[in-house]
Amino acid sequence: MNFRPIRSLGGLFAALAVSCAGAAGGELPYFEDLPQVLTASRLPQPLHEAPGAVTVIDRETILATGYRDLARVFRLVPGMQVGQERGHAQWVTYHGLSNDNPTEMQVLIDGRSVITASAFGGVDWSALPLTLDEIDRIEIVRGTNASSFGANAFLGVINIITRHSSAGARESALVRTGTSGVRDAVASWSGGGENLSLRISAASQRDDGFDDLNDRRRIAKASVRSDWQPSPQDSLLLRAAATTGRRGEGYPDSMFGNNAPRDTDTDAHTLHLQWRHSPGAGEEWLVNYYRNHERITDEWVSSAPPLFPVVPLDRSRESERDDIELQHRSTPSPTLQLVWGGEARRDRVDSPFLVFSGNPHPQYLYRLFGNVEWRVLAPLTLNLGGAHEKYSGEPGRFSPRAFANWQATPDDTLRLGYSRAWRQRIPFELFGDIRATDPASGAVLVRPFLPNPDLRQTRIDAVELGYFGRFETWSTTLDVRAFNEDIRDFIVRVPQADPDPAPLLSPSRCPPGQLGLGSTRYENLDRPLTLRGIEYQLITRPRPGTELRIAHSLIDRRSGERDIGDRSAPYTASVSWLQDYGGGWTSMLSVLRSGPLAGGDGYVPSFRYVARPYTTVDVSIRYATRLGGTPLTFAITALNLGDEHQEIADRTEQALPAHREHPANLATRSVYFTASVALD
Repeated sequence: MNFRPIRSLGGLFAALAVSCAGAAGGELPYFEDLPQVLTASRLPQPLHEAPGAVTVIDRETILATGYRDLARVFRLVPGMQVGQERGHAQWVTYHGLSNDNPTEMQVLIDGRSVITASAFGGVDWSALPLTLDEIDRIEIVRGTNASSFGANAFLGVINIITRHSSAGARESALVRTGTSGVRDAVASWSGGGENLSLRISAASQRDDGFDDLNDRRRIAKASVRSDWQPSPQDSLLLRAAATTGRRGEGYPDSMFGNNAPRDTDTDAHTLHLQWRHSPGAGEEWLVNYYRNHERITDEWVSSAPPLFPVVPLDRSRESERDDIELQHRSTPSPTLQLVWGGEARRDRVDSPFLVFSGNPHPQYLYRLFGNVEWRVLAPLTLNLGGAHEKYSGEPGRFSPRAFANWQATPDDTLRLGYSRAWRQRIPFELFGDIRATDPASGAVLVRPFLPNPDLRQTRIDAVELGYFGRFETWSTTLDVRAFNEDIRDFIVRVPQADPDPAPLLSPSRCPPGQLGLGSTRYENLDRPLTLRGIEYQLITRPRPGTELRIAHSLIDRRSGERDIGDRSAPYTASVSWLQDYGGGWTSMLSVLRSGPLAGGDGYVPSFRYVARPYTTVDVSIRYATRLGGTPLTFAITALNLGDEHQEIADRTEQALPAHREHPANLATRSVYFTASVALD
């Protein structure tokens, strides 16, 4: 297994002590077996030569966790802040800050962006048309990477790389059952010859979510991947996938039923085509085309008695994205490799209730990018890159990056770099205009969102100082990242004066003593927001069969407003122990710690709420054996074994008097049993 990656600095000093002890043991070229990564610069580079901090999570590590949901894996990555508002709702960010639907990290599957083009943006993690069995590895770039993957790589990149269709068992099946109504099933089949192969995967995921919430999940997924190599120089990849499902949302006591209990339906499908041409050593042409389509049905009825007993609400939305990209990589000399390319994209959004004035016009993106790696001296490598992007209605933006990696000894590498990025504005921030009306008279009752087409793109300038070392003592690796991230024009939701004419339930028209619902819109913060800190990831093997992993992050948040700084946890940490006992028995135990965090859903003016710090424990025990030559695996997994805790709050619910002092959505302990079989 290869996992490339405490609340005090003592943990860091202890890790550095291990490093120093290892360095004294000799100067062996331990970097020879480090994995090569592509996501940092789109160039194949050993981990220690990448322009930035990169964590690699391989297939074996994902299986060892026993997790059902991919998003939970990222809790083991330094700097990642992950939480659940309910069982199926995952909030995944790097360094926090995000609103209801995080868009500050680019998320890719085989190079295809899965950030939805819909009004709210973000990634629907539980509905991704992907099974965990399909994943070969995940590369996480921890830091701004717009020069390689555009504006959504504002704070980093998650690149999920699936297995070749000929890899793995010919047939496999998995069943899972447990508490909270867990009932899962996964099956796959693969076949073909040397040059043409096919894999078909299908999965069903069912559970009842967190206790005391309308939180059930019924998701079905299917995917097909085919790989064809018509010649030694050419290969073609086709992947088609679809998801359909129903999930519970809302709270029974929400104000006026503005977030009443209901079920939402999801239908999504994607098509991805990729052609790779390698005319010679060190040269490659790559063409990607993909189409994503998503439809969310989210309708319910609220009420404002006694005058307005029935008020229909509708957050339904549909989106389409078409994207084509060309990339060329070459190696002009032994000390120089470069990549350049271009991308064109079209997004269409249909959400009439969310945009009262009518759906926005299709949004277009055009982007040119390039990266160069130049080995100036044997121990010194420079990485220079940049991207020029043009969005509909925006001036062109240039995002540069410059990094220097100095291999001071065969065991120790230092890196120093600067990068800039511009965050893409999502449609709802620009055009969101919700007007709930009385069905009888057509009068506007509330208008919670107002549009702001003049919203500016948020900019980040990031400086990073890093260290990567590998040491003979306990076969230890250590990656340290110190960072300063200066963010300008950060986007926040701000209360507004009642529009003209004022809605009937606005504060200015409500009688004394009755709570009204005012208007808000998204605006740019008028002062800089700065995140400074240090994070590290450590893996060590004190004895055969034992691995210990530590991921730890400390962040100093400076914004001039507590409410903004609260959206980033000041610290996160994870400590994992993996043990191979022999005889087919293995286990993984993870202790997860998160600092106070105000990320999540909802908005109430003048109401400040921060979820308390918590520590929780996950454990999975596996046994692999054979029956008549057939591989069988059994596992039991338990999540959230620590104290009861809240991770992400819905602030509109939390603001109600009944919840002011008590969390409205406690995370639920879960225990489940898994059995799987593979036929070669």
